[in-house]
Amino acid sequence: MRRLAAPLVSAALVVSGCASVVPTATTAPSPATAPPSATAPPPRTAPSPASAVARANTTHEYQPSTPPTQQANLWASDPTTIIHAFATAYINWNASTVAARMRALAAASIGQARSAMQLAAANTSRDYELRRGGIANSGTVEAIAPLHGAHDRYVVVTQEQTTATNTTAYQGLRPAWHLTIATVQQMRPGAWVLSGWQPET
Repeated sequence: MRRLAAPLVSAALVVSGCASVVPTATTAPSPATAPPSATAPPPRTAPSPASAVARANTTHEYQPSTPPTQQANLWASDPTTIIHAFATAYINWNASTVAARMRALAAASIGQARSAMQLAAANTSRDYELRRGGIANSGTVEAIAPLHGAHDRYVVVTQEQTTATNTTAYQGLRPAWHLTIATVQQMRPGAWVLSGWQPET
């Protein structure tokens, strides 16, 4: 996780155009409004190890089970909307909400983005200095643009400022610009989710 941990504030974010809401740090993210036909299919039940071995003994071939497809509980009808929602939540946080917000964003994403948020949640939940210093981060999303040559990757530019209530470590620190590469995936028509989140600066 870049900088300190770039997590998020408790203010709810209403996502325009897709009626989805990025929840506060104490609640799980709410799914965006999706068409009835967009309901996710039930996950496959993986065969038991015993049945897989029995089939391998018969056919002399072993077919590993396919892991169930990850599902995100936050999506939007277009890539920039879901990126803006995720980024706004990710950069606005305080010491008491950061770990819960990271867990919420993990549930709101898939793939590498989910793994990164889960790791961030684990790290910030154990960060005593973060809580003792009363550290917080706030910012705005200034620009989102497609990454040249990659239809599913976007450059996200944010302006952020880190502050603290119980330490002078961040006193006088000016707002700074940051750049992140976000990757999206279309799960079904009209349902884009975040699948990659890579802070660069």
